[in-house]
Amino acid sequence: MKLDNSVAAVVTGGASGLGAATARALAAKGVKVAIFDLQAEKGEALAAEIGGVFCEVNVTSDDSVDAGFAKARAAHGQERVLVCCAGTGNAMKTASRSKEDGSIKHFSLQAFDWLIQINLIGTFRCVAKSAAGMLTLDPQEDGERGAMVMTASVAAEDGQIGQAAYSASKGGVVGMTLPIARDLMGEGIRINTILPGIFETPLMQGAPQNVKDALAASVPFPKRLGNPPEYAALALTMIENGYFNGEDVRLDGAIRMAPR
Repeated sequence: MKLDNSVAAVVTGGASGLGAATARALAAKGVKVAIFDLQAEKGEALAAEIGGVFCEVNVTSDDSVDAGFAKARAAHGQERVLVCCAGTGNAMKTASRSKEDGSIKHFSLQAFDWLIQINLIGTFRCVAKSAAGMLTLDPQEDGERGAMVMTASVAAEDGQIGQAAYSASKGGVVGMTLPIARDLMGEGIRINTILPGIFETPLMQGAPQNVKDALAASVPFPKRLGNPPEYAALALTMIENGYFNGEDVRLDGAIRMAPR
């Protein structure tokens, strides 16, 4: 797919981190970008910076996502590109015993459901609604109507202690990549998934420097955290390369996560 000012894109979780880097990279190609996020101040500022539009969207809500697509399409037309970066995390052992008083507790099912709703169902909600919109587009010369990128995590394959819910949510994203590609193959819509390793995102920026140094040292090469523009570069490759479809790719410096 050729990325230029004839193309509209939606980036979920686009106000910061991986999503913001991707929004900037798309805009640098001339693409008209709509940012979906709950962080209104950051989203509005970035939209102004790149000449895009901000849509305050909660990916767990049908009505919110519908309203976001309606606003984005009113501003830019039907999107040909969707990049899903909205997501979050939590950590708790499946069951554990307190060292203080010996009491036993298990992972909160409410917390488990909350993570699945955001990371997995929220991603699919945006993909399904965007794909339905892309079906209204005329195909390009090569028969393509659109391209989508989802975000999983290396935790989909080697989740750490306390990451049962997070790994399940991200493993679900990986697991649905090929079936979605097959669902849409007759309509000229491609989809791929990136599995980032340890990246320098707003969540990671809050960690103590010694923790970040230890994490960087655990990466085989290069021994550092990933930079969001590196994620954006891979996302653009997946979008622009018309033979890239139904694939999930680790972007992690060859790290394999230890149990903790």
